[in-house]
Amino acid sequence: MEFKEAKNKFVQTWGALGSQWGINKTMAQIHALLMVSSDAVSMEEIMEELQISRGNASMNLRALMDWGIVYKEFKAGERKEFFTAEKDLDELAAKISRERSKREIKPALKILKEVSTIEANQSEEEKHFVEQTSKLYDFVLKADNMLDKMTEFNDNWLGKLVIKMMK
Repeated sequence: MEFKEAKNKFVQTWGALGSQWGINKTMAQIHALLMVSSDAVSMEEIMEELQISRGNASMNLRALMDWGIVYKEFKAGERKEFFTAEKDLDELAAKISRERSKREIKPALKILKEVSTIEANQSEEEKHFVEQTSKLYDFVLKADNMLDKMTEFNDNWLGKLVIKMMK
């Protein structure tokens, strides 16, 4: 397999996985392209490589920058905007984890807390509901706290977490 074919295969596969991670295919493809590019890439190059419109490229680049995993890079003498992705995989994982927690887990925790604190003195069904949603809230809260602890470490966070858990 030649470089161009391998690069395209990676970008397409990463894009397909994106929908399973809660982002759209184009957003994931742009991220993949930037992640494996050795130099910053212009929006025009992104559009050409992925065969997407300027609006689509712009909207998805903005979303990736909001996640903190893509950055604008300026080149002296160039009027075009260039973009690059976070290359440090530990940092990338931490940023994605924080963003997903903020967008998915925290809102779910809010709802679980709300529904698990209703007064349940009428029936067994109500009591069971409160008991189960309370257990689910506690579980999700522990998982979110663990995720928060993991993302606090910038340098070899996984190793530090393992050592901390063994103590």
